[in-house]
Amino acid sequence: MNRSEGLVQRRNINRESSGLSSRESQENLDDKKSERDDETEDGDSKETRLTLMEEVLLLGLKDKEGYTSFWNDCLSSGLRGCILIELGLRGRVELEKAGMRRKSLLNRKVLVKNDTPTGDVLLDEALKRMKETDPPGTTQCWIDYLTGETWNPLKMRYQLRNVRERLAKNLVEKGVLTTEKTNFFLFDMTTHPLTDNISKTRLVKKVQEAVLGKWVNDPQRMDKRMLSLLLLAHASDVLENAFAPLNDDDYELAMKRVRELIDLDLEVEAMKSQNHEIIWAVFAAFTKNLKFSSPGEFNEDFW
Repeated sequence: MNRSEGLVQRRNINRESSGLSSRESQENLDDKKSERDDETEDGDSKETRLTLMEEVLLLGLKDKEGYTSFWNDCLSSGLRGCILIELGLRGRVELEKAGMRRKSLLNRKVLVKNDTPTGDVLLDEALKRMKETDPPGTTQCWIDYLTGETWNPLKMRYQLRNVRERLAKNLVEKGVLTTEKTNFFLFDMTTHPLTDNISKTRLVKKVQEAVLGKWVNDPQRMDKRMLSLLLLAHASDVLENAFAPLNDDDYELAMKRVRELIDLDLEVEAMKSQNHEIIWAVFAAFTKNLKFSSPGEFNEDFW
């Protein structure tokens, strides 16, 4: 082999190795991106972020007073719906298969897909209860069980207690809220005012943009976490708090688009996004059932 032929061969080898290297680098980048996407979807990223439960509670919280409305009897069940969806987004639970006869969303059981702890005490507590239950329950059953809305004494042990207070403590640990004692004439109550308005302002702006400037007019293209936040905040009767600062025209437009989401055919939407069927099942539990609260629920989540 002469010198020129050797030069050409080395160039070809270098070119191939360079191409291989670039492909390997691209594959590595894709793998890392996939890992980041999975991490974000799983909700376990290293960055401080709020869960759906915390976001809904924050929307319902009075900024300076540090407690939620005494007259809101929807928030407790709404927070339990948030827990189910959060577990679904993190890949811990899923709906059973629809089967040949296509069971409706409300008739399909919630199955534990992965019982690995999430690191969130409330989520892990709910996951443990769901794993121990035989036979499995539907989304409506689990919202009722976790809220304590059941006349079956054997199911009362599934109730999650002091959910608002525990979520507030999580937000205190994240630096969003602080803890104070407030006197209500006859008794003192622990309250959790905002430490600053940055986190809540960012949350309110994100909610407003989702139905105004960043509206996509297709629920299948919407971020599933934001879609869940909009509908569960509405079910919890706290969504209007985010829309209150808007001018009249924007307010009407925002509410109109939320109503469009509420009026969707949930069965059809679930078929389009089979990886997130449990989200639509939770929506169905709230839109098809007008019963959100019970007398015992108010005492359990007093503030």
